[in-house]
Amino acid sequence: MLKIHDSLSGELRPFEPLDPPKVGMYVCGITVYDLLHLGHARMLLVFDMVARYLRASGYDVDYVRNITDIDDKIIARANENGESIDALTTRYIEAMDADCEALGIEPPDSEPRATDFVPAMVAMIEMLEARGLAYAAGGDVYYRVSAFESYGQLSRKRLEDLRAGARVEVTAAKEDPLDFVLWKAAKPGEPSWDSPWGPGRPGWHIECSVMSTAMLGERFDIHGGGMDLKFPHHENEIAQTCGAFGCTAQDGFARTWMHNGFVNIDDEKMSKSLGNFFTVREVLAVFPPEAVRYHMLASHYRSPLNHSDAALRGSVQALDRLYTALRGVEAAAEAGDAYADADTRFRAAMDDDFNTPEAVAVLFDLARELNRLKDAADPASATAAARLRALGSVLGLLQQDPARWAQGDGDAEAIEAQIQAREAARRARDFAEADRIRDALAAQGVILEDGPGGTTWRRS
Repeated sequence: MLKIHDSLSGELRPFEPLDPPKVGMYVCGITVYDLLHLGHARMLLVFDMVARYLRASGYDVDYVRNITDIDDKIIARANENGESIDALTTRYIEAMDADCEALGIEPPDSEPRATDFVPAMVAMIEMLEARGLAYAAGGDVYYRVSAFESYGQLSRKRLEDLRAGARVEVTAAKEDPLDFVLWKAAKPGEPSWDSPWGPGRPGWHIECSVMSTAMLGERFDIHGGGMDLKFPHHENEIAQTCGAFGCTAQDGFARTWMHNGFVNIDDEKMSKSLGNFFTVREVLAVFPPEAVRYHMLASHYRSPLNHSDAALRGSVQALDRLYTALRGVEAAAEAGDAYADADTRFRAAMDDDFNTPEAVAVLFDLARELNRLKDAADPASATAAARLRALGSVLGLLQQDPARWAQGDGDAEAIEAQIQAREAARRARDFAEADRIRDALAAQGVILEDGPGGTTWRRS
């Protein structure tokens, strides 16, 4: 049975959907004012993996991942660029979709945009105001944190400690420095919507309270996001949603809370201020997308991920080993009951809070068995290959043609031409020229393998 670590309770709990086999999953998505960075990529890959495994386990998943298309950073960037907010967000949504496609991240079932739900946000704020959990001040509307008894349970933070560490607020409008904004009064030149409190726009936190429940109902199964959202975003989201619908944090709208760990760069947290900040596109310019995917799934989703070029090179080599096992084998249409022990071990690992490192280890065990069968010319290699591909697909891995993976993304035609020139030199017994071509290709990271069927090549 699948067990998931619930961030709210801090416990590993059996996964029991509200209405099986249906599963409602909401994940806080991207604020679209810039290109995706590695932190975004990890979150997107983790919950793509979760959705894939739930579906492979027979669940009917409704995966909702929102887009924040109105926000202080979006407004500032559009003004900085001298372009409209719509032009900015459209461009970065297209860039996000292209990066996700490159990484093999499947689109969510629904991708609501914040600007389409502003009237519903106004309605929820009115509900909070009617319950005494929100108050208007100076054209803004704030959430009254002290009125929600469960505040702090997700992040394990106490109000007294938060107040002690709170910064002095520049506005006197707040009753309490911990109160957070639900509605912002319009500023000159900014987009705005009508509301009972005057023209303005929603605060960031209210967006997900509204979009998650509008798409999945007042109660759903999984709420996910990066560890950086745990506080204050998700803490505030619980306060808003439970405050509006009259529930507590422990018996709230999301049955299971999931958070993936941070990305570190060479053992330091990724940060623009530290100069160790990388976009997905910068990384994909150097490394194959599947190697990035493997790298991020080879660590447990809740653990910090240490990113480095060395780690990515190790991921390329790991995939080389798996694809080498698959090379030269025509996988059977399906594995049937063959190698069911590998399937059982794989599922046991994934059922243990999506333990992808253990699941990946099963792939390598199966690859070793496949190599043994190939060496023995055993026809069972076809079903072993089918099982390896099937299990890999659950993680979004090993779906390429093995020969194409080995050749990489370089100029295949030019490499093939060099190989033909080398073959011509060998036939002419010009072994010095043949060796020169081999060495030149090796310097480019191209390894030649001579065999009875001719010469094949792969990237080193």
